[in-house]
Amino acid sequence: MLKIGLTGGIASGKSVVAARLKERGAVLVDADALAREVVEPGTDGLEHIVAEFGDGMLDDGGRLDRVRLAAAVFGHPERLAALNAIVHPLVRARAAAITAAASDDDVVVQDIPLLVETGQGAAFHLVVVVDAPDDIRLQRMVEHRGMTVEAAQARMDAQATRAERLAAADAVLDNAGTVADLLDQVDRLWDDRLVPFARNLAAGKRAPRPGGPVLVQHRADWAQQAARIAARLAAAAPGLILAVDHVGSTAVPGLPAKDVIDLQVTVPDLETAAEAAPLLAAAGFPAIRDMEADTPKPNAPDPAAWLKRFHANADPCRAVNIHVRVAGSAGWRYALMFRDWLRDDPSALRLYAAHKAGLAARHAGSGTTGSYAEAKEPWFTDVAWPLMAAWADAHGWEPPSYAS
Repeated sequence: MLKIGLTGGIASGKSVVAARLKERGAVLVDADALAREVVEPGTDGLEHIVAEFGDGMLDDGGRLDRVRLAAAVFGHPERLAALNAIVHPLVRARAAAITAAASDDDVVVQDIPLLVETGQGAAFHLVVVVDAPDDIRLQRMVEHRGMTVEAAQARMDAQATRAERLAAADAVLDNAGTVADLLDQVDRLWDDRLVPFARNLAAGKRAPRPGGPVLVQHRADWAQQAARIAARLAAAAPGLILAVDHVGSTAVPGLPAKDVIDLQVTVPDLETAAEAAPLLAAAGFPAIRDMEADTPKPNAPDPAAWLKRFHANADPCRAVNIHVRVAGSAGWRYALMFRDWLRDDPSALRLYAAHKAGLAARHAGSGTTGSYAEAKEPWFTDVAWPLMAAWADAHGWEPPSYAS
């Protein structure tokens, strides 16, 4: 199943988005509704809240008085943390049970107001953030919820900042305009990304990538995107993955590249790579080939030293290549050295950029990137290897310590 984490700051319009996704066919898991459920009379949740905050948090009927509780915690970080420590684990357990009951081809949307604050992003295939500027959200709380400016600001201050939420987002829905505009964005997200993603995931295939090689200028957010994806990969196969590194052209600031994130997943051996394969597939990165070898280079001519498993993602809107390699292997070492050489040596970056640009122009009408990638290979051996090997010797370059 495709698992979506939906979040947004207070008064961002998240509930409108959640309702629309449910209308379109999503299985909705509402964290706010579950938060109320787990503190109903007779529950362990309510018992723990009373123990922590006192009987004054109950109304005359023995139910939780949410207004009093809100007044007790908002603006008081320690008290809010104590409340979250009680409620959040209970909500997660209920959400997990509902998700487990969904079908393999479902799109399950978990509406979690504090998804960013609680660090849950890596548990989802995508994080969708409903966004609106802080001043608009403040105005909405004052005009539509009858809150004072001070109370509204306190609620906002108790949540992640807008910048923090946007940094965690794989998709952003802008709700600075009308409700109709927001719903249109939701429909496009559902039709163009979520449904195709879910189908690809259920079929165990990567998303299609039509078209020839198109190079774009380096994007500052590539590193941030790579970090989010790396966290998902590590969470998908705990105990099996030693590290996940951003490699390839998008990992080199200033280098034009195809808009494809390349990540190297480091494992202790090929048996572990095989064990991790179905877990990575379930996380949205199916195996494309069980085993292949990078082109051997002069430092290690034995093809066995270049073996890897190759995965790519099922998301139609974010191309990702996953290279699963053994720590210390020739291919593993080359990918890291090549990246670090280009990052450090401006002349190397210019040399590779010119080579890429020439080949991209030559293969622009090919319809795929296969011939472009194949044409690059001799350069890595004949030109790059001697230069980067000399650079590594001169600078004392060594791979990361987890290789030992």
